[in-house]
Amino acid sequence: MKTTQMPYSIGALLYCPANNTSIAESVISQRFGSQFSLALCLEDTINDQFVPEAEAILLNSLRQIYSALKTKPFYLPKIFIRIRNSGQALRLASQLNEAKSILTGFILPKFDLTNADSYIKAIVQLNQSQTQTFYIMPIMESPSLIDLRTRHKLLYGIKDKLSAIEDLVLNIRVGGNDLCHAFGFRRRSSETIYDIRPVANILSDIITVFGMDYVISGPVWEYYDGDNWERGLFQELQNDRSAGFIGKTVIHPKQIPLVNKTYAVSKEDIADAKHILNWDATSISMVSGNAKNERMTECKTHSNWARKILYLAESYGIT
Repeated sequence: MKTTQMPYSIGALLYCPANNTSIAESVISQRFGSQFSLALCLEDTINDQFVPEAEAILLNSLRQIYSALKTKPFYLPKIFIRIRNSGQALRLASQLNEAKSILTGFILPKFDLTNADSYIKAIVQLNQSQTQTFYIMPIMESPSLIDLRTRHKLLYGIKDKLSAIEDLVLNIRVGGNDLCHAFGFRRRSSETIYDIRPVANILSDIITVFGMDYVISGPVWEYYDGDNWERGLFQELQNDRSAGFIGKTVIHPKQIPLVNKTYAVSKEDIADAKHILNWDATSISMVSGNAKNERMTECKTHSNWARKILYLAESYGIT
């Protein structure tokens, strides 16, 4: 498992088309609060014919935010660019000049064995040429994951590729909508992604392959208004957390507080976690009841859980 706090702190990752001309002012004015990350998308949200225009707007937005930081304090989210190809990452980083210091990294869509080498080569090259660290967040959403005959081999092949730059992989992300699109599915606000079994099975396999070594973020929930959107999102977040996901891609600011609330840690969990990680190593017993004497606490088998709880508490707080 990841043993630094940063991968657990991405939280609600707010997706925004890179050609949104108001995003810089929204960040500077703290319109979205102070507990989220930001993804500026140059891929699916941008018409292919208008990519150069969107790149120019993105560069201007980041420069605006960078300049504003020099004159007044405000919450700066972790900022990522969702790119279309590896060359785009190198070009944008060079064009940002000093403003690149506010960029956390890049999101790599439809990451699979056909583009892994190219992306990895680019991020290594970028980090070798810069004093700051740029991270990546590859997205598992390629239709190639659907084929049961090759899925496990493909996932482990991707993991082997990423192992060479594991320290630069901040999160593994999943594309629920892209996988649903391949089947022609779309969940209602009363359904969660886990009700769509073919897609849920793919997500489960991703957790199985990557979950012991990486933080994996939950798929987007596309409802942000109307009947049941909030209740549906809350239910999916509960299922996300039970399945092993941490954080979630969001597409509207209204979704941010629910993500943060879901991943906040209970007082009972934080007490148990601290007890487990401060266990008396000379004790004859490695198991006991918890402080309330309601559930078993075992030093050896609950230690990884306890570390995650402390990281989550640091990022999301305690309820």
